[in-house]
Amino acid sequence: MKKRQRKIVAAAIGNCVHVAGSINFLNLAQQNGYQTHFLGPAVNIEELLLTAKKTKADVIGISYRLDPTAAHRLFKALKMKATELGLIHKCQFVCGCTPSVAAEARKFDFFTHVFDGSEPISEVVQFFVGKKTTEAAPTLGSSLLTRLINKRPYPLLRHHFGLPGVGDTAQGIAMIAEAKVLDIISIGPDQNAQFSFFRPQEMDATLEGGGGVAVRKAEHMTQLYQAAQRGNYPLLRCYSGTRDLQKWAELSLTTINNAWAAIPLSWYSVLDGRSNRPLLEAIVENQAIIKWHAAKDVPVEINESHHWSLRHAPDVIAVVMAYLAAYNAKALGVKNYVSQYMLNTPYGTYYNMDLAKMLAKITLIEELHDDTFQSIRQVRTGLASLSTDLAIAKGQLASSIHLAMSLNPDIVHVVGFSEASHAAQPEDVIESCKIIQGVINNTLNGRPDISLDPVIISRKQELLQEARVLLAAIANLGRGIKEPYLNPGVIAQAIKLGLVDAPHLKGNMAAAGKVYTNLVQGKCLAIDQLTKKPLTEQERLSKLICNQTDVASS
Repeated sequence: MKKRQRKIVAAAIGNCVHVAGSINFLNLAQQNGYQTHFLGPAVNIEELLLTAKKTKADVIGISYRLDPTAAHRLFKALKMKATELGLIHKCQFVCGCTPSVAAEARKFDFFTHVFDGSEPISEVVQFFVGKKTTEAAPTLGSSLLTRLINKRPYPLLRHHFGLPGVGDTAQGIAMIAEAKVLDIISIGPDQNAQFSFFRPQEMDATLEGGGGVAVRKAEHMTQLYQAAQRGNYPLLRCYSGTRDLQKWAELSLTTINNAWAAIPLSWYSVLDGRSNRPLLEAIVENQAIIKWHAAKDVPVEINESHHWSLRHAPDVIAVVMAYLAAYNAKALGVKNYVSQYMLNTPYGTYYNMDLAKMLAKITLIEELHDDTFQSIRQVRTGLASLSTDLAIAKGQLASSIHLAMSLNPDIVHVVGFSEASHAAQPEDVIESCKIIQGVINNTLNGRPDISLDPVIISRKQELLQEARVLLAAIANLGRGIKEPYLNPGVIAQAIKLGLVDAPHLKGNMAAAGKVYTNLVQGKCLAIDQLTKKPLTEQERLSKLICNQTDVASS
């Protein structure tokens, strides 16, 4: 039997003639399967209710944007008349108004929802699809996958947060949760915690609170989790730590119900100095922790590709390492892979070249999709791309995510506009998320199709071709090995020999650090140091092999 279409009758009541909000509300209702009936501006309360009764409306929407005191009188009269007509418990009453009028509307218990214009559109959509917030059942769900499904077509918002003091961080999390602007809060432990949480005797007192919140015991993590149990109940997650990864994994899962794990493939080692783990040992341990999370069906993100771009590696290496990270995730049993696409990296990359690079990554990663493995697209602004001038930074943040929305993300990792100036305070997090909400509202539908841009298509195909050359070279390095892309020794050797390399790794004992790059028309390319001309990947690898042969024979 065909399901009855739900009906909404709406009007601006009293002497209010402002109807734009009502029209927008009804347009959203129609998009979500409702039959709508708009009565217009300055409608008499009795007329509105009689129409609702005659049409057997399920929802009665009223709008009022004038004086709060007058609004209170109107709402009181509305309740009395609706009770008299038998509608007070038969229909849902929804009010759309200004914040000052909303304060009056919330004094009346017959309104099931009061919207004051500050809500993201996604929250209004949740009303139409029948998802309500109660303390027992948070609106969008308590797991990443459930939340993704319930919020579609809107992407989830994630933001990093951690002040030096645990108490201040908990208070900030509560404030952010109450603001209902964020879906996932990434806890940022300080460097002491990341490296020595389980070895407190080794902590450096001079680094206390440096880089994040000074969590020192499991109870601190639980305190942060409890702070988020309000508002829109944001999920919490935490990085893997840079040492003792197994213990960090267990701690994060048991205290904050880690929404997903973020683990590098080769980093947090002697490669970047965030840990003293030898490269080969780090890769082995990282893979083991990825596999541990996979066995528990916890989604995993592998922080790999953008770390190479942050160190000015050629674009092709960033593309290849994005693929190798996803390949490892799948091979290690991960079912739901959070694939991060950091734009504006290295700083100076052109918009079209940035999109081409990300599309090349997406193409390779999503070739791995099957019934056992799916990736979740997460986009973010580049770490080094924001200005210390906060007004400019806000524009850069909005611009970056406007571009990133072309990639149809499932998650938007919001980088606070204050990043280059100071660690984000709760107010900065909330404002940054609201900026991005505005971008998403304007870009969710009707975007130009970037896959039709011939310049982007050409660069994407070029990167894919170059990436396959490098992947073949890495596979050849592990010839005779069943799974060379999964083999820690092959990965470590590819970095040591310079197949995978970055200029910032010069002098690093675990890497070659010999590649020279430059931004050429917005692309980060390997450059011949003598001729200053760009090298194809085949040329770069040939020179590398020749140089190694010369060293070996000398």
